[in-house]
Amino acid sequence: MATKIRLQRFGKKSKPFFHVVVADSRAPRDGKFIERLGSYNPNTNPATIEINFEKALDWVNKGAEPTDTCRTILSHKGILYKKHLQGGVKKGALTEEQADAKFAEWLSAKDSKIEGKKDSLTKSKDEVKKTALAAEAKKNADRAAAIALKNAPVVEEVVEEEAPVAEAATEEAPATEETKEEEA
Repeated sequence: MATKIRLQRFGKKSKPFFHVVVADSRAPRDGKFIERLGSYNPNTNPATIEINFEKALDWVNKGAEPTDTCRTILSHKGILYKKHLQGGVKKGALTEEQADAKFAEWLSAKDSKIEGKKDSLTKSKDEVKKTALAAEAKKNADRAAAIALKNAPVVEEVVEEEAPVAEAATEEAPATEETKEEEA
């Protein structure tokens, strides 16, 4: 019986959630499976992957073929690297201690890389929040100023009737002088 390690889809429309399962290659995608190895949630950033390391390694060693996506997931978790190191131990190229040391070093490097990505994502989210809050505060201040202007009491100026007449007379006088100069 040919077995495959593949994804079984769950979740809502546009919100997929997958179970990583070992199934007969002839079984339907969401049908009967042999064993559930873990889960994969691509909706989070970074994607959440939970896999039983020992079971998955056992199935890969037994000859179960992972699909392309499952191969990437297993590689991300280090299962395929562990299988590779075990092959080196069987051939005599490495000792068991050397293989374990290499795997532990790889795991620590991978964990630090993932933590760095999570930190950068939280920093960028914080920066976006700060700029949004600053823009919102500015907008609220502008609204408050506009409301204050609108609600401010209107001061009516008392207009003296003699002043405009005097201004009009002074304005007309220069105009008449200009016309006299043009005539001359």
